[in-house]
Amino acid sequence: MKKALSLISFIFLVSLSATAQEFQKDIIETIGGNLTITFIGHGTLMFEYQDKVIHIDPWSRLADYSKLPKADAILITHEHGDHLDPEAIKAIEKENTELILTKICYKKLKKGRILNNGDYTAVAGFPLEAIAAYNRLARRGNGKPYHPKGDGNGYIITFANTRVYVAGDTEYIPEMDNLHDISILFLPMNLPYTMDPQLVALTAKVIQPKILYPYHFGETKTEELIQLLLGSGIEVRIRSMK
Repeated sequence: MKKALSLISFIFLVSLSATAQEFQKDIIETIGGNLTITFIGHGTLMFEYQDKVIHIDPWSRLADYSKLPKADAILITHEHGDHLDPEAIKAIEKENTELILTKICYKKLKKGRILNNGDYTAVAGFPLEAIAAYNRLARRGNGKPYHPKGDGNGYIITFANTRVYVAGDTEYIPEMDNLHDISILFLPMNLPYTMDPQLVALTAKVIQPKILYPYHFGETKTEELIQLLLGSGIEVRIRSMK
């Protein structure tokens, strides 16, 4: 009987551990208040600012979205299953949630507002810009890019004086050359689909953010990026974003 109770207790504790949702968070001060960034994992983020909640590429494999704050806005970068998850979207939608996505994503979901590369709008009351996100070099065995030009978006969201650029699945592209005053930059770092640490470091030096977060980095060695950007004036922050 004692062994049975011990086994039940063990299973219960493991279940609690598996269902507990503890994510890393950073708080960024802006002139309009604190911006809270929640690092859910992979390419998935949540921003909280002035009582508004913005989810980026929610993915139900990483979290129980029924227990996370409902979205004032949801931004989807592209149509791949680890970025476009209808179940996660449904779990955090409310009546007035703004859903921003690409043309391909709209065709799959049959709802939302399409933003093309280069478009400007406002979301949850904050300025939003869609930036191209694509591969120039990395290609599948059939010769097609993993992320073709025109299919995906990165997003720049402006919170008061703080411009946050979530680049989506992309390599370094010419569209990044003219970006200015980026406070916080999220760059993907996962070969063969996006960039290696050397290319992330080069891209960061072009954009010159105050803070760089590598994200969606899989098994890539993040310490390489830290070494590459020593003395650059860019603060590299590593969070749990495999």
